[in-house]
Amino acid sequence: MSEIVLGHNQYGKAENRVVRIYRDTPRHEIHDVNVSSCLRGDFSDAHLTGDQANVLTTDAQKQTAYSFAKEVGLEKIEDYALALARHYVGDVDAIDEARIEIDEYAWERVIVDGAEHDHTWVRKGQEVRTAAVTVNADGEWVVGGLKEFVILKSTGSEFAGFYKDKYTVLEPTHDRVMATSLTAQWRFTHTDGIDWDEVYAGIKVQLVKQFAVVQSKALQQTLYKMGKAVLEAYPVIAEVRLSAPNKHHFVYDLAPFGVENNKEVFHADDRPYGLIQTTVTRDDATPPGPAWDAYQGWLS
Repeated sequence: MSEIVLGHNQYGKAENRVVRIYRDTPRHEIHDVNVSSCLRGDFSDAHLTGDQANVLTTDAQKQTAYSFAKEVGLEKIEDYALALARHYVGDVDAIDEARIEIDEYAWERVIVDGAEHDHTWVRKGQEVRTAAVTVNADGEWVVGGLKEFVILKSTGSEFAGFYKDKYTVLEPTHDRVMATSLTAQWRFTHTDGIDWDEVYAGIKVQLVKQFAVVQSKALQQTLYKMGKAVLEAYPVIAEVRLSAPNKHHFVYDLAPFGVENNKEVFHADDRPYGLIQTTVTRDDATPPGPAWDAYQGWLS
């Protein structure tokens, strides 16, 4: 008979919605995040005997997330996440590794009588900015990113020359709508002296530019070009991972109504969809360590 043993485990406090408002001047600033903490170490007693002596409660993790929003600040989500992770690893004996995952929701000021208002905002919904930080005794890893970034171009996209079997009914095309809700993540080579906001804004510019200008023969090709452009522009990035559902747009048949449709009216179909995922990396990139060991993605 084989022996039953405890496998890899982790725990934490997921999705703490923390809003920090800076009120030091009449012109307030807002930072709105969803932060999850994940702790790793020897918690076998908690599983095997119910002994909680080494368990920092998930409620304490929640309280820390809120308190650090004031103690450390939330101007830069990467700095805030590094502070949290360093605290857990450095100050709690039982914790060997901490991972912090953050989604940031952007706001923009409302305009009143032609001027930005000092303390009123509306949600800015173009994308969700993300950060994932892992800290242990061996080092620190930061992964920046974005998700839910919906982007579309009405031409400049092809799909032809593909393999065909007896179930293939798709017709090749050299002119189609290409759209996706992009998730992009990029791993930094180090954590010192980085202007996180500048890098984020610049990477977004590169992603958008390549999506727009590449005459795409496949979404795969476009994703590779996007990742390559990021690595060329930012030596501080070791690798880029891209995930792109193909948001299909099908030309709608208006012939029954005697109406010509020259690729002008489409049915936007949300499912099923092709899901294309690509990693673009430097051939001399340092090993990723636990950088990609996600909490909310379950155990790797």
